[in-house]
Amino acid sequence: MEPFGQQSLVNIIVNLVFLAVSWWAIQGLHIEKFLKSGRVVQARLLMILLTIALASLVSTFFLNYLSWSLQLKYLF
Repeated sequence: MEPFGQQSLVNIIVNLVFLAVSWWAIQGLHIEKFLKSGRVVQARLLMILLTIALASLVSTFFLNYLSWSLQLKYLF
């Protein structure tokens, strides 16, 4: 495999893993307490959007940290 192909595969896997972890973590919140009653569709959509946003932030941090740590070999 080409290095770009490997990096793309790692990025996809990391994003999917953090998407699942974020969804699992957000399930512990009671978001319905902050929303109007009878707004089930909006509550689910909000949970999905929060999951995507949180997963994106965490996976970006993780992938940046991984990239920077791999580039440390060029320091010396």
